[in-house]
Amino acid sequence: MIKLIGAIIIIVATTWTGFEAARNFSDRPKQLRALRSALQSLEAEIMYSHTPLHEAARRLADQLTNPLSKFFETFASRLTKTETTVKDAWETSLQEIWKLTALKQGEFEIMKQFGETLGRHDRISQQKHILLTLSHLEREEADAVDRQAKYEKMLKSLGFLSGLLLIILLF
Repeated sequence: MIKLIGAIIIIVATTWTGFEAARNFSDRPKQLRALRSALQSLEAEIMYSHTPLHEAARRLADQLTNPLSKFFETFASRLTKTETTVKDAWETSLQEIWKLTALKQGEFEIMKQFGETLGRHDRISQQKHILLTLSHLEREEADAVDRQAKYEKMLKSLGFLSGLLLIILLF
């Protein structure tokens, strides 16, 4: 009886570990889509509403889910409460929140580059930079979806099968 309970605990633990490992593969495309949507909303705020950057970031924070909402909330807060440049506020907020996301270093570099141009140009140039960033993020999203299709199911199965292997080896 104790062996059976131990075996069930091992299966549950390794299966859960496999699902947690696979979660990054499913979260990354979702977060990239949300980020692209946020940048499109930012473009609309800049181009058509003529909204100040800190107000646009605050509105985006209200529309998004964590961790991206926290990023825009931190960015807006840094713009209003500290004497800093837009570039520094963007980069600091990005570094602070990045470890909470499922995004990779490539997306970090894209967003960091975008932050360097944010608020430095007129509306038309800013729109071009947003569109360029969106195209880069679209490419990263396609890669994320491809990786999700390849590895997510494998990691889930690997968790369960490693539990079975462990049970066979122990008993």
